[in-house]
Amino acid sequence: MKVLITDIHHGNGGGHVTYVLSLLREMADRCEFTLAAPPTGRLFREASRLPNVRVLPGLYTSRVFSAVPEILRLRRFLKAERFDIAHCNGGADHRHLMAASLGLREAPAIVWTKHNTNEVDSFGHRLRARFGTDLCIAVSDYVSAQLADSFYRSCAVERIYHGLDLNHYRQASIAEKRKARVQCFGSELDDCIVFGSVGGTDIEKGWMLLVQAVSRLKPELKHRIRIVVAGDPPRPEIEERVAQLGCADVVVFPGLVKDVRTVLTACDVGFVLSYKESASYACYESLALGLPVLVSNAGGLPESIEHMREGWMVPVGDIDAVEQQVKAILTNKFCLKTFGARARVRAEQRFDVRRFALDTLNAYVKARAI
Repeated sequence: MKVLITDIHHGNGGGHVTYVLSLLREMADRCEFTLAAPPTGRLFREASRLPNVRVLPGLYTSRVFSAVPEILRLRRFLKAERFDIAHCNGGADHRHLMAASLGLREAPAIVWTKHNTNEVDSFGHRLRARFGTDLCIAVSDYVSAQLADSFYRSCAVERIYHGLDLNHYRQASIAEKRKARVQCFGSELDDCIVFGSVGGTDIEKGWMLLVQAVSRLKPELKHRIRIVVAGDPPRPEIEERVAQLGCADVVVFPGLVKDVRTVLTACDVGFVLSYKESASYACYESLALGLPVLVSNAGGLPESIEHMREGWMVPVGDIDAVEQQVKAILTNKFCLKTFGARARVRAEQRFDVRRFALDTLNAYVKARAI
C-alpha cells in the first residue's frame, strides 16, 4: 500500500512526532511510505535516517499567498504519485490535503488522526469532515466520543491506542536504577521516592501541581521526595516559582533527552497530571518500564490505568488530592513493586506497537474500501 504521511511541526513536535515515527518504523515493511513534513522539525530529521522511507519537505501554512502555491504543488504531487492513503495529523495539512484532492480522478483516501482534545465544531472542521475525510483515527475513547458528537459522525472512526516497542521499553534492574539515580542526582537516594515526568515542562502538563503538593509536606516527608521533569528548560520565572516553594533541591530539570529511559529508569513513579490530554506517551512509557503512574482524570488519561491497580488517579488540578496521594504512597512504599508489575502487564495488553501497527493497517484498508 502506498501511503503519504503529513505533519505540520517545525520543532520538537512531542507526541505527534513519536506517533508518526512509530508508524514508519513498524510498518515500513508493509507500506510504501512517503513523509512530507517541515524540514526544520525533529520528525523530518529523524525520519530521514529510517530505511525504506522517503522523506520530502512539506509546508502547510495558513497565509493565502503561501497556502495556494503549496496546495497546487501538493495536488500535482498527488496526481503524479497516486497514493492509496494520505494520512494527516494536524489541521493545516488536513486542509491542504482536502483542497489538493478535490476532483482528482485517483484521489487517495484521507485518514486523519486526532491527537488532541480541542473542539471540532468550527466551519473548517465541517468542510474537512464533508469533503476531506474518509476515516478518523481517535487515540482514545474520549477522543472517539468527541468525534461521534461532531461533524465527523458521518465518517468512519477507529479508536487506536498508541503503541510502544516493548523490547525497547523494559523494566530496569536494581543496578541499572542505582546507576541512573547517581547520574541524575549524584547519589543512589535509597531512602527516597522519585517521581518522573517526560511529558515536557509546559505548565499545562500539571507537573507544578506535584511540586506544590510536595511543598506542603512536613520536612521529614518532603526530604524523601525527588521530582524529575524532562523537556525544554523551563523559563526563569518557573524555576523561581519552584525555589519560592522551597523545592529547588527537590526538582531536577534534565532538559530534552534523546532516550526517556535515562530519566525514567531513575524513578519509582511516573506522573502525568495534565489539565488536558487526549493520550500520553509519557504515561505509556512509564507503564512499559514497570512504573506505577500518578495521573489526572483529564481527557483520555483515565483509560491508561485502573486506580489503585497500576497507579493512582486524582481530579484535574486538585492539589489537595495530589498531596494526599503522595502521602499515601510514602506510607505504602511496599505497593510500588506490585503496582509496577501490573503496570508492565497493562502496557503489554494495551500499548504494544505490533497491535498499534496492525490496527492502523486495518484502518487504511477500511478507508480505501469506503
